[in-house]
Amino acid sequence: MNRPLAVARMQLLNKWLYLGTPAIILAASTLIALAILALVPDDGGTRLALSGQAVMWYFFGAGLQSLSLTFPFSQAMSVSRRSFYLGTLGLFSVLALGLGVLYWLLGLVEKATNGWGVNGNIFAIPWIADSAWYVQILLYFALTMLLFMFGFWFATVYRRWRMLGLTAALVGFGLVLLAGVGGATMTDSWAAVGAWFLQLTPLSLAGWLLLGGVLLAAGSYGTLRRATP
Repeated sequence: MNRPLAVARMQLLNKWLYLGTPAIILAASTLIALAILALVPDDGGTRLALSGQAVMWYFFGAGLQSLSLTFPFSQAMSVSRRSFYLGTLGLFSVLALGLGVLYWLLGLVEKATNGWGVNGNIFAIPWIADSAWYVQILLYFALTMLLFMFGFWFATVYRRWRMLGLTAALVGFGLVLLAGVGGATMTDSWAAVGAWFLQLTPLSLAGWLLLGGVLLAAGSYGTLRRATP
């Protein structure tokens, strides 16, 4: 395990990518949300401000950069692709778990302060916050890792097949979504699709997100094994 740990340390040399920029995004998005909520009259209802989740979406870009910025250097240092993969994935798993715990803690503070004094719901999203603490952390972890794995997988596709392969992957992904929308429309299945989404619980949603992350992780590793620096 020494080599994967060394890869994780190597990735952390770029502290702005993994710590500095996410912290700035989290603070800025929260302050902007609070400013907007303070300006909008409070009617006593639920006031959602999902901008606090912006740092999760940053993980998609971090997944792209974690490969493109350090993979060539790791190969020059004779680090195996397996060690690079395990070290990078392990680092992001720890970061995603830490982010999940942070979001849960911020949600507790939000509840205790009446939504930061403006009756806002930035971190304590009602549907999620009604669940057990470990379910909330698991859901945030699963979504963050899924976004990271999407970015990491697209980066491995580019490394393996360059722009042609990346374009094909993006087009293929779009066609799958289009086929799903078209299939639901042609079979009048939108009511069933809506009912399926409505019966999801935070725990079951976390399970589906984790499954997607596992599939992308497997695809990323298979592609990375044949990628060139």
